[in-house]
Amino acid sequence: MAELILEQLHKRYGDQTVVSALSLTIPQGAFTALLGPSGCGKTTTLRMLAGLEHLDSGRLRLGSRVLADAQHHTPPEQRNMGMVFQSYALWPHMTVAENVGYPLKLRKMQGAAREKKIQAALDVVALGEYAQRSPQQLSGGQRQRVALARCLVSEPEVVLLDEPLANLDRHLRATMEETFREFHRRTGATFVYVTHDQAEAMALASDIAVLHQGELMQWGSPQQLYQHPKSAWVARFIGKGSVLSVVVDDAAPLLESHALHVGLAQADGFRQPVLVRPEHVQVADSGIAAQIESCVYQGERYLVQCRLADGQRVMAFHFAPLSRDQRVFLRLHQGWRLEAA
Repeated sequence: MAELILEQLHKRYGDQTVVSALSLTIPQGAFTALLGPSGCGKTTTLRMLAGLEHLDSGRLRLGSRVLADAQHHTPPEQRNMGMVFQSYALWPHMTVAENVGYPLKLRKMQGAAREKKIQAALDVVALGEYAQRSPQQLSGGQRQRVALARCLVSEPEVVLLDEPLANLDRHLRATMEETFREFHRRTGATFVYVTHDQAEAMALASDIAVLHQGELMQWGSPQQLYQHPKSAWVARFIGKGSVLSVVVDDAAPLLESHALHVGLAQADGFRQPVLVRPEHVQVADSGIAAQIESCVYQGERYLVQCRLADGQRVMAFHFAPLSRDQRVFLRLHQGWRLEAA
């Protein structure tokens, strides 16, 4: 096994650039998510990794081995990668065991050795008793586990997953997230996971590449992206938060309560974007005057949208319901200064 290296990857369809100068080094055995809104280039990137799309320029390497550049393209079957599709891509006329064993059939593996590998792969995804069923007899989650087993049986160095939970309901997604974690732990393979769901990416991945309009906006751990977003766009996309325009004199990236309150109160000065998360905003007896715009019940707490006197909006968590147009005071306990977006 080896690290997966993307060097200045470019991809265009006609006049439209869908991936632009994308460079990443994905460590061996990592669980990496490509995260972004629809049309950001994440699935196209995954297809270039798989060999299903040719890159226009740049270079793709697996360790020292060049998989693709502008002149060379290693076909998918020679890359030792497995891919799990959103649509499961199971053959309806084959049994579960036949679907799982199809990669072994292509390798001309026969007999007891093949059956043993099929059964072992099905046992990993807890479908050992379903070997002779057809895909039509399975639930959506079970079909996705069959697709995982088919990927596992070929022992790939890299596993590529294209929005594999998009067709499942919320409860089943949580179950499948645990299946993916266990699957990754057992195989030790490098995972590249495409999703538009930030919560899904942060729950599963050790590192996340945030893409927007074909460009890499930020790369880091879930904690880094949440606590230290580099731009207002990333701050708004990752988690809940408010980006406020604040007069800032201090050069430190972390702003404490006093600096935030003074900066918001100043009428003149150079304003900078500052991210404030709702867990760092308190509805209090004194502080910054605000008016409630909405209050949404979330089970253990309420998410409150507030409008400040200057028209800026900020979100806060609160333990009790508040009425629309109610006047309150807010205390902002900390915020992160952002780069210009």
